[in-house]
Amino acid sequence: MTLPIARLDNFKKVPPFGDFPIPAGVEVIGIPAEVGTLTALHSTPRVPQDQAKPGGIPCGTVLIVPGFTGSKEDFLSFLPLLAEQGWNVWVYSQRGQADSSAPLGTENYSLEKQASDVVEVASLISPSPVHLLGHSLGGVIASAAAIASPSSFRSLTMFCSGPHGWPDRHLETTETVTRTGSLGLWERDNPELIDASDAELGPEVAFLRMRAAHTSNDNLLAGAEILRNHQDPSAALRGSGLPVLVTHGQDDEAWPQSAQRQLALDIGERAQYRVIPAGAHSPQLEAPQASAATLDAFWHSLAVSDS
Repeated sequence: MTLPIARLDNFKKVPPFGDFPIPAGVEVIGIPAEVGTLTALHSTPRVPQDQAKPGGIPCGTVLIVPGFTGSKEDFLSFLPLLAEQGWNVWVYSQRGQADSSAPLGTENYSLEKQASDVVEVASLISPSPVHLLGHSLGGVIASAAAIASPSSFRSLTMFCSGPHGWPDRHLETTETVTRTGSLGLWERDNPELIDASDAELGPEVAFLRMRAAHTSNDNLLAGAEILRNHQDPSAALRGSGLPVLVTHGQDDEAWPQSAQRQLALDIGERAQYRVIPAGAHSPQLEAPQASAATLDAFWHSLAVSDS
């Protein structure tokens, strides 16, 4: 049976964040979560679901959680590729990212609270379990959500996301944000561009600066702390019974690739491990077609196993 698609009239459309054109078939939606409005991008399947694959294998709903310093816009151009494969796709900016609700206080950005947002959003966008994908820090948060509520999800994809932190990770990030705020973090990484106008920067870099200025300091401070201290979830994920894909670009350096591969091995027989050719830490941007093919193959392999 084809999974139902969330009705757009249950949510309010909101203005885009930034000046990027919104691709055809993509809607900008405000999700009414407990923390406040979480802004999302939503793309419905481009082909009838019963025709999405030979044999009439039904597609389902995908929920994407972006990573550290990121937002839903990191997947803006990628959503249509998954929709063309027959998937109903959502990505939302987490609390404190871009134009989503941003409560004050680092205590509001704990791993547990951000994971609870994932579970809540999943329940709001689909009456059936969704395929969950978390990018980088979003993978850490997504894995915590999958462990907390495995029945909410059909699968978990750890997308360029590793099993644990280490003590010195992002200490300089914490020091910079504490001293100069979220925009100061962007200026630290782009010192030669501090005084440039938006026109001089160009639309992509100007967007990154604008997003940095809107990102919650508390989100960044708490995120850096999570990345330092999170623990290996492999045993709990194995116990959840969920199918898991661990995948990253061939040039990803955010976590040691050996650690990402070991995560899949430690989860066990329900886990798969795939390297995306030509990608790095954001393969949805660097190698979009290969990324879409990798994800589509994993999700459809589960549909086959269900039949």
